[in-house]
Amino acid sequence: RLRLRVSPGAGRAGIVGRHGEAWKVRVTAAPERGRANEAVLRLLAETLAVPRDAVTLVSGHGGREKIVELTGLGPGLIERRLASAASVDRGRKDRR
Repeated sequence: RLRLRVSPGAGRAGIVGRHGEAWKVRVTAAPERGRANEAVLRLLAETLAVPRDAVTLVSGHGGREKIVELTGLGPGLIERRLASAASVDRGRKDRR
């Protein structure tokens, strides 16, 4: 299970980095009719290189704080891939 802090309606999507115990994630989708939730799940699946159905939202459907369940990856690999994605995103931001 993975804790997330989600910022919907962002200018661009990405993994921002750590936010306390959670990972901060931005998505461009608006928080209406589950669009932002689906965008978060798709972003995580893509970032972690797992099928979309390996990522399930288990809590936080209507809020910014969410918990997702991942299947097929160990905690160490999840942390490394998210950290790598966050550093790539920071690199893009620094080049602007």
